[in-house]
Amino acid sequence: MPRPIRASIDLDALRHNYRLARRHAGAAAAYAVIKANAYGHGLLPVARALAPEADGFALLDLADAAQLRAAGIDAPIVLLEGFFEPADLPQLTALGVSPAIHSKAQLAMLERAALDRPLDVLLKINTGMNRLGFTPERVPAALQRLQALACVRRITLMTHFARADDEVGVAAQLASFHRVAEGLGLPASLANSAALLRYPDARGQIVRPGIMLYGSSPMPALHSAEALGLRPVMTLASEIIAVQELRPGEQVGYGGTFEARLPTRVGVVACGYADGYPRHAPTGTPILVGGRRTRTLGRVSMDMLACDLTHLPEAGIGAPVTLWGAGMPADEVAEAAGTISYELFCALAPRVPVGYLGA
Repeated sequence: MPRPIRASIDLDALRHNYRLARRHAGAAAAYAVIKANAYGHGLLPVARALAPEADGFALLDLADAAQLRAAGIDAPIVLLEGFFEPADLPQLTALGVSPAIHSKAQLAMLERAALDRPLDVLLKINTGMNRLGFTPERVPAALQRLQALACVRRITLMTHFARADDEVGVAAQLASFHRVAEGLGLPASLANSAALLRYPDARGQIVRPGIMLYGSSPMPALHSAEALGLRPVMTLASEIIAVQELRPGEQVGYGGTFEARLPTRVGVVACGYADGYPRHAPTGTPILVGGRRTRTLGRVSMDMLACDLTHLPEAGIGAPVTLWGAGMPADEVAEAAGTISYELFCALAPRVPVGYLGA
């Protein structure tokens, strides 16, 4: 039989989460962010599941956009990092994809291009994230150059919020954006998941929900996914494949980082960092065995991890284990491991079989 680890993707939960985002968006269009292989959930299955309802999609790679078009998905597509070389431009026009313009180099490529049809573009404004985009004082010149190009049709202004998920919020960045955008009469793309849920005045005409689509909270320190009405989409599950009985003073795993103080019953789970489970997850990371909560023990190995079965005498070889997902929020696992749910999802290894429910 195959190794018992598997990931299940609940497409009904995905659609539920998109509809929640759509309700929060109000009159704005909601472009589903499906970059990074749909946050590890599978680009085409996720896109196909959302395509009948999604107002559009946001991606990074031109090749991914081509896959969506080849699959018959004709919704608007935005490339969040835009294009990288002049050879990309004919493909963009052929696919009807809208790139973000965030640098002088991209402007220069557009100015030299001879395109057979115009592009819609998004002009990225750096309001404080300081990754991509034109600073406010450089936006007027960039905008003027775009507006002078025959190959540019519609221009949308966009920015990205750095702290929509914490106590700082979006006020300063939003004010900076409005100072630049005032009087231009151009549409705006503003809210990510956290801003969409927290700040109704930070929507614009296009919102870009990402992590909330996959059932995790964009602000777990403030609100759990369940409290926000989100449903988990990915469930990573496995089984107990061995049981060990430790006496006081005995250790488990590499480095002996867990030492039993009392008689301890240890379950060995077929899941390790080569499957995408975080190696740095410490003893105490929550896990479900047979639907009951317990904790990991010791260091995560490449193919296995250990968990505490001392208070679960009924759990033995073959007992079902949920690493994260239904009944075990990914946000809790991520917090215990000192990371975020985005990383858990994106790190799911290719060797883990994936099944789709509700297709």
